[in-house]
Amino acid sequence: MKLSFRWYGETDQVTLQNIRQIPGMESIVTAIYDVPVGEVWPVESIAALKAQVEAAGLGFAVIESIPVHEDIKLGKATRDAYIENYCENIRRVSAAGIKCICYNFMPVFDWTRTQLDHRLPDGSTTLVYYQEQVDQVNPLESDSDLTLPGWDASYTRDELKAVVAQYQNVDEEKMWENLQYFLERIIPVASACNVNMAIHEDDPCWSIFGLPRIITSEKNLDRFLQLVDDPHNGLTLCTGSLGCSRDNDVALMAAKYAAKGRIHFVHMRNVKVLDNGFEESGHLSKDGSLDMYGIMKALYDNGFDGYIRPDHGRMIWGETGRAGYGLYDRALGATYLNGLWEAIRKSEV
Repeated sequence: MKLSFRWYGETDQVTLQNIRQIPGMESIVTAIYDVPVGEVWPVESIAALKAQVEAAGLGFAVIESIPVHEDIKLGKATRDAYIENYCENIRRVSAAGIKCICYNFMPVFDWTRTQLDHRLPDGSTTLVYYQEQVDQVNPLESDSDLTLPGWDASYTRDELKAVVAQYQNVDEEKMWENLQYFLERIIPVASACNVNMAIHEDDPCWSIFGLPRIITSEKNLDRFLQLVDDPHNGLTLCTGSLGCSRDNDVALMAAKYAAKGRIHFVHMRNVKVLDNGFEESGHLSKDGSLDMYGIMKALYDNGFDGYIRPDHGRMIWGETGRAGYGLYDRALGATYLNGLWEAIRKSEV
């Protein structure tokens, strides 16, 4: 296990020095954030980011993420140019030492929550998803402000409606076709560069607003891995994204895909599953619905040796900042995960 930590660059209030002080921390997970989606990242920007991270005494091996342009997901005629740019970005980050790229294929919306500062009984605040709140918003019909967390703020209201409308002609099977088209062109490049591509599951793992979401379950992960059956075509196992559905046995999937060598990156996050959605919780097993020990043991027992990071944390001890990405609770999560891994390792000796 290689312990890592998400960092959002110069504007992140959590500094590289803060992160380095977390016990057991090895590397940074980051990206170039000032280049439009679909464009090529400047070599100079990648080199400067690498130098900054390494000067802080941390490793630079995982990019999260190189976003996939919407035209690729929609299967538009313009997709080939964007795919070639994507391939060039793989080559460029590989030349800088990157070993793993996390990305997703979610249409229009990235992760979606209905509140970022829900107060828990202990006084901490967290991210939550309540279905009745999502049901009140329809991006094709509503004239209200479309501001659910996780929505791309680069879209105006009319632009958002327009891009959602384009998916009316894209069902799940068409989405699978478009994903396969993309993979068949990028995985050979990733293989040649020895970079592991790690798709992130849809978050949450069900359809929102009728949009096709396909990276959602064990059955669909099986299908995904067969689209291009190459070891460089793998997964970011996000326990929270999969675990928010009671239909997903995350420990079983951790064991299954680690044994196949297809888990390249892990986001460890606990969630409390509710009848109407879920709440993100502390990392301890008892704080949510997931068996965090069982998931970690499944990874260990099946030979996982990739990158792992504590995922979203609560805001605790009065901290403010980017929701889900404060320092304190994620640092506690990292320490907890490190402790679990060491306990499992020692029990096997």
